[in-house]
Amino acid sequence: MPEAVVCAAVRTPIGKRKGSLAEVHPVDLSAAVLSALAERTGIDPAVVDDVVWGCVNQVGDQAAQIGRYALLAAGWPETVPGVTVNRACGSSQSSFDFAAGMVLAGQYDVVVAGGVESMTRVPLGAGRDLGRPYGPLVRERYRADLESGEFPNGDFNQGVGAERIARDWGLSRTRLDEYAARSHELAAAAIDAGVFDDQLVDVPGAPGFTADEGLRRGTTADTLAALKPSFSADGVIHAGNSSQISDGASAVLVTTPERARELGLTPIVRYHSGAVSGADPLRMLTGPVPATQKVLKRSGLSIGEIGAFEVNEAFAPVPLAWQAELGADDAVLNPLGGAIAVGHPLGASGTVLLTRLVHHMRDRGIRYGLQTMCEGGGTANATIVELVS
Repeated sequence: MPEAVVCAAVRTPIGKRKGSLAEVHPVDLSAAVLSALAERTGIDPAVVDDVVWGCVNQVGDQAAQIGRYALLAAGWPETVPGVTVNRACGSSQSSFDFAAGMVLAGQYDVVVAGGVESMTRVPLGAGRDLGRPYGPLVRERYRADLESGEFPNGDFNQGVGAERIARDWGLSRTRLDEYAARSHELAAAAIDAGVFDDQLVDVPGAPGFTADEGLRRGTTADTLAALKPSFSADGVIHAGNSSQISDGASAVLVTTPERARELGLTPIVRYHSGAVSGADPLRMLTGPVPATQKVLKRSGLSIGEIGAFEVNEAFAPVPLAWQAELGADDAVLNPLGGAIAVGHPLGASGTVLLTRLVHHMRDRGIRYGLQTMCEGGGTANATIVELVS
């Protein structure tokens, strides 16, 4: 069976809502990372078999098959196809899994996987304005909970899910705020040390934008304690221990070791194992636990053999509950901070995490890395990559 390897991974700096990327169309934002990927690898884009592109809110500026229009905006040949993937927050992680799977199956030789989200231009939940999601059969299945008064407007809600996780795992407001402050502290240290510099790309239309701009330096648990809960008066979830609404794009190049040699590329990591799992759609965000258990079993690896984890910080209870169940050490859990500090541009976040992870593994000589992402509807991806020595 062929191997699938990642030879390049790039991303834009993550822009805060109405920030530096607000005026950049998401198609053009996507084109920026595609162009940078081709330039840095020196490949002729004509060799790319497919562009597999994650995007969550596929309406407005992000409608009409954005994966295809992204590569056209980058000036790539019309012969290169593109497809758009939506697995909620895990969309571009699924794009990577799908791309690697096609390489492993021998169907593709060279694939680009990635994603984009402009949450400034296409607000979170924009598609809900066009109809009522889920349908009557799903609503009937969960009617008792949805009509309990806990869920705003009787609808599925991630914030309420995060509150339930905090309650079920005994996570106090103080513990959540301490974790959130840690995210800012680690992200600040990484930015100041230039850890992300090699992975970031310039964005036409955003001159001088060179660093993730959601970071709030000096954040402490004490400063976060002043923020009001967002989902219930006596709740523990608030804006400061949740991921930020953001804009950004990211992309990775996937191929075989043999094709990499032909193209003059040096693999960074190989795709080791992947899994996707479902969980309770009311708590919604616990999926990384069974997904991680599933991918570890599939890989034959133990939690202690993984040298770095990227567990998306949708809300602080997500990585903390995951850690409580899996037992990962603090030192290897989100060692560069996460979405609480720098943001979560939905469709881009999967390959943002992957980009951060593979560069960190190469910088530190870490053999195995694992990323996992909670997703709307109660699913999650988990992916293990192995450093190519």
